[in-house]
Amino acid sequence: MRQAIDVARDAGASDDVPIGALVVDSEGSVLSAGHNRREADADPTAHAEIVAMRNATRDRGEWRLDGCTLVVTLEPCTMCAGAIVLSRLDRVVFGAYDPKAGAVGSLWDVVRDRRLNHRPEVIGGVLADETGALIREFFDRHR
Repeated sequence: MRQAIDVARDAGASDDVPIGALVVDSEGSVLSAGHNRREADADPTAHAEIVAMRNATRDRGEWRLDGCTLVVTLEPCTMCAGAIVLSRLDRVVFGAYDPKAGAVGSLWDVVRDRRLNHRPEVIGGVLADETGALIREFFDRHR
């Protein structure tokens, strides 16, 4: 999570919300990293999770991320939660909960919906105070 926080800080330089994500393989090696790039790329889908997953699948040469863990500083939204399920990630570890848009337990629980064909393990609230502070500080500066 500390590495994801460092990646999130890189997003702040581009005026994007500071959210960072890593895809880690089963042995703990970081396969890819990504931070929010919506503003930088003018792309509504350029969330940190999507950027990290795209990089990992490109580098692996396949769309499945089975055996991998996504580590992200903020609870994923519905778009990212859907991509997590579709990519077959084994696990999602996130920092701060997102009561306004979180789709991994807060507002919705997409990744654990029994109607879907894949349900990754979820570990939430890791360094939540620190990851939440990054986002609060960002919005305090931009309001």
